[in-house]
Amino acid sequence: MIKSLSFNSHLLVMLGNFGFQNSRRATSHGFLFCLKDQTITKMKKDARLRVDSELDGSLSLRVVPPTLIAAEKEEAKAVLTLFFKKQGLSNAVAARIINKSDLFIDHLVSRLHSVHKSRYLVGRELTTLEIRDALIPYLESLLEEHGSMLADVVENFPHPPIKDKPITLVSAPDSAPDSKQVKAVSRVTETSPAGMLRPQVVYLMELGMDLEKIKLITRRFPAFAYYSLEGKIKPVVEFLLELGVPKSDIPIILGKRPQLCGISLSENLIPTMTFLEDLGVDKKQWAKVIYRFPALLTYSRQKFKTTVDFLYEMGLSSENVGKVLTRCPTIISYSVEDKLRPTAKYFRSLGADVSLLLLRCPQTFGLSIEANLKPVTQFFIERGYTLEEIGTMISRYGALYTFSLADNLIPKWDFFLTMDYSKSELVKFPQYFGYSLEERIKPRILLVKKAGVRLLLNQILSLSSRNFENALKKKMKQQQQLTDQV
Repeated sequence: MIKSLSFNSHLLVMLGNFGFQNSRRATSHGFLFCLKDQTITKMKKDARLRVDSELDGSLSLRVVPPTLIAAEKEEAKAVLTLFFKKQGLSNAVAARIINKSDLFIDHLVSRLHSVHKSRYLVGRELTTLEIRDALIPYLESLLEEHGSMLADVVENFPHPPIKDKPITLVSAPDSAPDSKQVKAVSRVTETSPAGMLRPQVVYLMELGMDLEKIKLITRRFPAFAYYSLEGKIKPVVEFLLELGVPKSDIPIILGKRPQLCGISLSENLIPTMTFLEDLGVDKKQWAKVIYRFPALLTYSRQKFKTTVDFLYEMGLSSENVGKVLTRCPTIISYSVEDKLRPTAKYFRSLGADVSLLLLRCPQTFGLSIEANLKPVTQFFIERGYTLEEIGTMISRYGALYTFSLADNLIPKWDFFLTMDYSKSELVKFPQYFGYSLEERIKPRILLVKKAGVRLLLNQILSLSSRNFENALKKKMKQQQQLTDQV
């Protein structure tokens, strides 16, 4: 039907729908398209834009403030950058393509307005997740259709790409910040005629975030500069404070994951938290969980389900799954097939209890097998331990493999050789490597040697100062009684 409308009749429809008074109000609110005091030529141009956009299924002539359009463009650029990086492009190449692709970015924003037409009609902003979910499938369909020509499709939009110019996956290192970073940083540092920074910047500084920190966040995530104070930043901050997050932690959390401010509380954050609580996350610990890994709340439910299914597969109970997610929320970020499953297979090859290891020290599963795990295993093998003994040690003390060889294991092993204990003591008590060499191990071993007695390694190190003194005195008394009997 749209196609059958003549240009002039379509213009009359526009004028009839919006009217001169509506256009005057639209202008006063800064809306994207308006009719106030415009010439017939300008109205025809806007009408032609409407016809074109309706033909490709987008929603035009909508009441969207220019500031929101600018923010959505930055969000679209961020999604497109991430998409290109996943295809193997460097930051520099991705930025170079996007800087030449203003028409394609406008096209992506138009698709957002088409997909979420009803949201705009009620005046609600899209969240970062909604924008990502709307654009990623579309970009994937373009990749499937154009393959290595996708970069040229983006750069030349809406014209057909040059067929003999394939996408380049290898590029020179970054040499200069891209324009969107420069614009975003400029936005957070600009001041009003009265010398005042933007309200959202002032608010963040009042929370304890200095301007340099805000600029750093903006360079990493330019869309942050376009988040409104009342619509996005403040509601999220107040929600975190209500959860019990200390005010001093807010700058750290936003620094780690500024995208949190782009997520709807009612439609994303709170439902995600409820979903995680159903999986066993301790709701009393949300302040600590979010501080440890604020990105947790930005993952999809499918990602949660994939990780949780793996934990069940490894033998964890529902209660223990909740404990793992609460203690180590970063485990959600680990790929099941590329990280968790291969690591579980490696520890099983040592005879370790994988379910117990996941419960006690899930962060071990974030380590590299080649760079972290195998060198530690080789360290103990070279010192005469069997694979079975190493498996027992890691099952008893999951953190064992998280320690540095040079800074921890080697110096503590060297000192252990001076203590006159059997190597089997470390199989029984591998927690030895978790105590401070200078502040705990050496001072207590010295006291034991001065007393002329012998205690088990776990008695020497795991007892509190008072209990250690009591155990030492008791052993000395027993030794004296034996001497007197002789």
